[in-house]
Amino acid sequence: MATAKKRKKSEPEAETPKAAPRPKIPGLSARPVWQGMLRLSLVSCPVALYKATSRANDISFNLLNPKTNNRIRMVPTDPETGPVDRADLVRGYEVEKNRYVIIEDEELDAVKLETTHTLDIERFVDADSIDRLFFDVPYILLPTDDIAVNAYAVIREAMKDTHRIALGRVVMHTRERLMAMEPREKGLLVFSLRMRDEVVNLQKALESIPDMKPDRQMVEIAEKIIAQLEGPFDAEEFRDRYEESLRDLIRRKEKGEKPTVTAPPAEPSNVIDLMAALKKSLGAKGAPPKRTPPKHAAVSTKTPKKRAR
Repeated sequence: MATAKKRKKSEPEAETPKAAPRPKIPGLSARPVWQGMLRLSLVSCPVALYKATSRANDISFNLLNPKTNNRIRMVPTDPETGPVDRADLVRGYEVEKNRYVIIEDEELDAVKLETTHTLDIERFVDADSIDRLFFDVPYILLPTDDIAVNAYAVIREAMKDTHRIALGRVVMHTRERLMAMEPREKGLLVFSLRMRDEVVNLQKALESIPDMKPDRQMVEIAEKIIAQLEGPFDAEEFRDRYEESLRDLIRRKEKGEKPTVTAPPAEPSNVIDLMAALKKSLGAKGAPPKRTPPKHAAVSTKTPKKRAR
């Protein structure tokens, strides 16, 4: 009886090792706002851009109907014809008072910039050459895997040694943004920069200030006051006292407690003896005491304006 030949199992092909993804970073969003390649000439590495700030702890309010406590809906309304279906709305640009140019969705799509997947470094500049007015949103640029770290570190260290900031462009959400990148410890910190037409003409704005020389003795006293108040910057010392008081107010109202009503402070007078005020300030030794939020948030007797964020 013929025996069947054993078939030799085919050897599995060796797989190319894949780069392990970077672990989730505490404090950063789960998804980057942009992901692509950082490129310096012919050197490149995969990177991801994360916002370096967060508004997650901000308090925001919803507008409610006080009779039902239901959250209200904002209904688009034509002042002449009444409510309008959102699906029927079109975009218009006001070229002059009550005259608009209508832009169709297809026309808008035609001028959109495609999201780029490369942050090309175009130029290196001195940090002092960029006015602080142009700095906008801070980001953290991280390598996406361990394989990218070497090229990332080379670019970072070269920037450290030459004391330069890199400029490049990316397109995010169909809008082109100029980015300034600087080394920060083991990483790269990136700021989006405002464009020229987004920043006011500072020289023109300052022309309204009269050209005058203050009394030298007053300036010297002010310099001594500055020396008294000198100290390091510690972000932990500076908190939003209004936000903390607001959270305390919300907690107490949730428990059914009645807020304490206090009169608003008197408006400060604009008529002062400047020299006397300076001398009195100098007499107050050391830094002013740290202000802490009140244990019981006060409610002004003024009628508050409605506010929603």
